[in-house]
Amino acid sequence: MLDNLTQRLAKVVKTMRGEARLTETNTAEMLREVRLALLEADVALPAVREFIAKVKEKAVGEEVIGSLTPGQALVGVVQRELASLMGADLGPEASQLNFATQPPAIILMAGLQGAGKTTTVGKLAKYLRENTKKKVLTVSADVYRPAAIGQLETVTAQAGADFFPTKTTDKPVDIALAALDYAKRHFHDVLIIDTAGRLGIDEAMMQEISAVHAAVKPIETLFVVDAMLGQDAINTAKAFSDALPLTGIVLTKLDGDSRGGAALSVRHITGKPIKFAGVAEKLDGLEAFDPSRMANRILGMGDILALVEEARKGVDVAAAQDLAQKIKGGGKFDLNDFKAQLGQMKKMGGMAGLLDKLPAQMQQAAGKTNMDQAEKQVRRMEGMINSMTLQERAKPELIKATRKRRIAAGAGVQVQEVNRMLAQFEQMQTMMKKLKGGGMMKMMRSMKGMMPGMR
Repeated sequence: MLDNLTQRLAKVVKTMRGEARLTETNTAEMLREVRLALLEADVALPAVREFIAKVKEKAVGEEVIGSLTPGQALVGVVQRELASLMGADLGPEASQLNFATQPPAIILMAGLQGAGKTTTVGKLAKYLRENTKKKVLTVSADVYRPAAIGQLETVTAQAGADFFPTKTTDKPVDIALAALDYAKRHFHDVLIIDTAGRLGIDEAMMQEISAVHAAVKPIETLFVVDAMLGQDAINTAKAFSDALPLTGIVLTKLDGDSRGGAALSVRHITGKPIKFAGVAEKLDGLEAFDPSRMANRILGMGDILALVEEARKGVDVAAAQDLAQKIKGGGKFDLNDFKAQLGQMKKMGGMAGLLDKLPAQMQQAAGKTNMDQAEKQVRRMEGMINSMTLQERAKPELIKATRKRRIAAGAGVQVQEVNRMLAQFEQMQTMMKKLKGGGMMKMMRSMKGMMPGMR
């Protein structure tokens, strides 16, 4: 997201050196680069103008502290203002959902067709169930697309939430009121209402969603917008903001090849906080939005906190402890354990997902192409292990030439790939032995070159 801005800033940071104070002269070139990068990322012109003016006002005259270069000092100012533009100035409470009402708390989802509303309802249901332990009911008030009702039923089931069935012959207001009555009688904490979208904004759509809003009086009205919309996101945001008392924004498809302008523009146009960001297609690909951390990611500083959270969610603590006990007790690290480690990595969003959260220099060192290749290789390694017998997984030393040929044929790979995978497994096995002896630094060194693309 906003890769161009990251690259431009990195270039200017290198050129700005040796000044004790930020001045109009030494910041002019960098501010020009920032302005161009924001415009290229489809950020609305009024938002760009206001942003540049604020950065200039805060930067000029600022002392360059200690070991910082002028470029680094200016990046600090840009980071703070970028976070502010995305809502950091509203305070941490602003980006949280409000449940201070008699249950069920009603969340109304609004947005254009194709923005990812229905999938986002499923993601939000899963998020609320797992992170706030809420009992969630979803309902579709989209009577124009029969597929929308079926889609919501499917994603709701996958999220482990409850679904209120509806028919296309029902009226949206009647659907919403019936679902509310059901939610009250079955003691649901949250009711999420998915509304109809259109390919463009029209009067009938706005009247309909306004009527639903008036009937159920939701505590949260979230505007769902596709981050890849660019300038169109601004017009859409303004229309919905004028028609509905929005309480927040959900940005979808931030994982795509988006130029990311919507993240900066929509908050500026509506004045409402961004509450969630869709960062992956899977149902767990919804993150609570944090302006400061997003500013860090835009500026190539990475998001180490998100990386830690991914690790915490992805790692099976009990399984990790069992493995540690096994190794400590003299047990051998086998191919079942190796496969489990590969599975943990996939749960954490895969290598490309982890790479996205690392600082820019580390991303460049690892290389996106290498990471994509590494991810494919991980899937192939899993395929090879799946082609083995239980005995072979438990005792890898049994795998000789004939068995290797059978495993390669079963996984659809060459025998050389089986050899390579077994060599990587042996490296991991050696690493585990060092871990048993407490040689953490040795272990870290031996990790180098273990995974493809990480040499």
